Amino acid sequence: MTIIPTIVITPSIAAEADSRTAGGGAPAEGPNSFGSAITQALRAAVQTGHTADDQTMKATSGGGNLTEVVTALSHAEMTLRAATVIRDRVVQAYQDIIKMPI
Repeated sequence: MTIIPTIVITPSIAAEADSRTAGGGAPAEGPNSFGSAITQALRAAVQTGHTADDQTMKATSGGGNLTEVVTALSHAEMTLRAATVIRDRVVQAYQDIIKMPI
């Protein structure tokens, strides 16, 4: 069984955020801005971690289902890996921009 990490940055939200900031003006604010999409993704990742913690605590106290614990932990691990890959790509993009001649 494959579990897909929960990332709430949909293509439509990313495209709308990009179109709002493409004009060179100030970044857009509001429910569909790029910043709010990142914030939503981070909150979802943190919530995934909390869910895994809750399932683990239930299992260690004698309750809970082992399958649910393993599923929650796998989901949290994949979410963390996805966040790490995104962070690495953002850092690499920043470094590439810094190296550009003016």
